[in-house]
Amino acid sequence: MISYRVLTHPRSIITTARIQLLQPQRSLTQLTKSVVPPNEFEDFKVANEPILGYDKGTKERRVLESALEKYSSETMEVPIVIGDKEYKTDNVRYQVMPHNHKKKLAKFYYATPDLLNLAMTTAVKAQKEWDRVPFNDKFKMWLKAADMMAGPWRPRLNATTMLGQGKTVIQAEIDAAAELIDFIRMNAFFAKEVLKYQPLSPSPEVYRNHLKLRGLEGFVAAVAPFNFTAIGGNLAYTPALMGNGVLLKPSDTAVLSNYVIFQIMKEVGVPSGVVNFVPSDGPVFGDAITASPDLAGINFTGSVPTFSRLWSQVGNNLSKYKNFPRLIGECGGKNFHFVHPSADVTSVVMATIRSAFEYSGQKCSACSRMYVPQSIWPKVKEGLVENMKKLKIGPVNDFSVFTSAVIDERAFDRISGYIDHAKKNLTILQGGEYDKSDGYFIKPTLIETKDPMDKIMREEIFGPVLAVYAYPDAEVEKSLHLVDTSTPYALTGAIFSLDEAFLTHAKEYLKYSTGNMYLNDRSTGSVVGQQPFGGGRMSGTNDKAGGPHNILKWSSPITIKETYVQTKEWTYSYMNS
Repeated sequence: MISYRVLTHPRSIITTARIQLLQPQRSLTQLTKSVVPPNEFEDFKVANEPILGYDKGTKERRVLESALEKYSSETMEVPIVIGDKEYKTDNVRYQVMPHNHKKKLAKFYYATPDLLNLAMTTAVKAQKEWDRVPFNDKFKMWLKAADMMAGPWRPRLNATTMLGQGKTVIQAEIDAAAELIDFIRMNAFFAKEVLKYQPLSPSPEVYRNHLKLRGLEGFVAAVAPFNFTAIGGNLAYTPALMGNGVLLKPSDTAVLSNYVIFQIMKEVGVPSGVVNFVPSDGPVFGDAITASPDLAGINFTGSVPTFSRLWSQVGNNLSKYKNFPRLIGECGGKNFHFVHPSADVTSVVMATIRSAFEYSGQKCSACSRMYVPQSIWPKVKEGLVENMKKLKIGPVNDFSVFTSAVIDERAFDRISGYIDHAKKNLTILQGGEYDKSDGYFIKPTLIETKDPMDKIMREEIFGPVLAVYAYPDAEVEKSLHLVDTSTPYALTGAIFSLDEAFLTHAKEYLKYSTGNMYLNDRSTGSVVGQQPFGGGRMSGTNDKAGGPHNILKWSSPITIKETYVQTKEWTYSYMNS
């Protein structure tokens, strides 16, 4: 027998013991250090990044205007990056400015199938080494990146988002600066918190249990959207934080801002090959990743048809994979504002204008359908129309505009098609005008329908179009049923009422109609760490980006039991009776 002094977990009642060891060459202290490294970030706290105002004459405005001028005056070249090498192909593409589509903001290249295969191989190889890097080292990188995003890189993130994705200064600031910084900082915080959990060890002098968070075996494919720069950062770098190798496919209309994020993370020390930057044709990318036996997960934000296609391809190839791939997706919605007769009219009007028309209705959470009781509809309608007349639309470098152009010609044609439908069949109360001669401009449009099942009340439009159904006051319950059943989506929704009993009833009735519900507030504006985001039904898998739940999706835990006493027999006491 070998005597050994065991240093147990600090919370353990038993501090020392004399036991028999099976493997005396490995100490518990050494094992513990290898599984749960000492956490120098124990006191690490987080708060949401402050939003800058950009008032005239401020330093932040001067610096941003300079960045806007710089990016407006040249076409930036964005390479494919796999491992430590840059690539260019013959398939050249351009990202243009939505408000001035004749101006090319960035030149980029589509990755070929061979390059995508190289990227997958590179990510799988890098993952094995990256997963061994202690979490504390990763935390240092992420916190340094957040500081850089909040400091010298902030104007670049905002300028590329404004010019490339058609965002006004405030919409860029709350996205490419504040939300992105929050994702980077808070995901590090969430990871630190989940690392604290360790399984029970009732007899630590006999055995100890440990749980270690590993990255997924293989690679994760991150498919990013155009409408939020921050989402691109989160989709790629949350799996990376947890020890994964990643392929980042940016949207064609957000390539430049996503590349800026990639540059920042490279500068803080994320090793080459951990995240590979691969602009690609969507179907080509999807076919490549779903054919690889090393696919470990897909982190997706985009349309239902695209996510459905990827899911079907994974299902068809299931027998090929080394592991069951994890599919995480957020797919938009047909978000609602439901107004009760007791609601405050002014609050309803102002919240709805912001929700429906900020960023030209291109937020996943934007209000697209509204249900208003007939008794207060005249006042609500008057308030909406009068305030919508004041909304200024124009280029993003004009700081006086409320919103700018929609993202591209395909979006313009889709949205204008719904407006044309309304002109023929419904009543347009305000707006209804559009023009794509210079930029993809569509005026915020308010439509009234007598048919709550018209397609404009059921289908996702993803543009500055709000459809309203004025319901009879006596049909509140019937109208709640319409909200719940008339679309396949369940992302966000808002209920406006000063009747507490009704709010209690409605939020229970509609609890599966949304993933993010707002009471007397607009359906947009979720904040990382405050309102983790995601919806159910056809809106996605509801894995709550901006909260700790999402972190665990990108980890494959291993449970380790180490026993210190020798097993001397196989019988049980009851067998001797």
